[in-house]
Amino acid sequence: EVQALKQGRWQTTIGVGLAGATLGIYAYGRIGSQMAHIGRAFGMNVVCWGREKSMAAARAAGFVSAASREEFFASADILSLHLPLNRETAGIVRPSDLARMKPDSLLVNTSRAGIIEPGALVAGPRLGRPGRAAVDVFEEEPVVAGDHPLLKLHSALCTPHLGYVERSNYEAMFAVAVDQIVAFVDGQPMNVVNPEVSLER
Repeated sequence: EVQALKQGRWQTTIGVGLAGATLGIYAYGRIGSQMAHIGRAFGMNVVCWGREKSMAAARAAGFVSAASREEFFASADILSLHLPLNRETAGIVRPSDLARMKPDSLLVNTSRAGIIEPGALVAGPRLGRPGRAAVDVFEEEPVVAGDHPLLKLHSALCTPHLGYVERSNYEAMFAVAVDQIVAFVDGQPMNVVNPEVSLER
């Protein structure tokens, strides 16, 4: 719509409302819990899935946990992934999970690309389930020259891993790095992993 307005056109599409839609939160952790509260603020029905500890925390905060993994994927209008990538979560979202999603559903991945089985997300929107995808992460980064199959799909909204690219976040990260360098130069190293080893100057 922004581009259409710049080109002299007015209201060329119809939006999708969030109130009353089901928001699926996979992993009710630090970020997932914030997303659940945002969904609630928009009047969405929030349903959570994950490990038992994650679901217990969601229930304690007043959110619903899905009765099963199958129901979780099938019921979500928008499904947002909030899992770290590790040995247990690599490929945890499988093609069979995506095939259960609604044809007009949206899968959002701002965590890590590797939590979805390789190739599954590209095939999903092409086959119609989920109908749409929004991603901020890719298997190999940076993606250059527009060379990624998701970029070729009209049903996919792709951003270049911008989730953490924010001024105050960068200032905080660089401040910690500078503080550690200065402390090291002053002979008072911080966050030393092996303090039993003396530093030779």
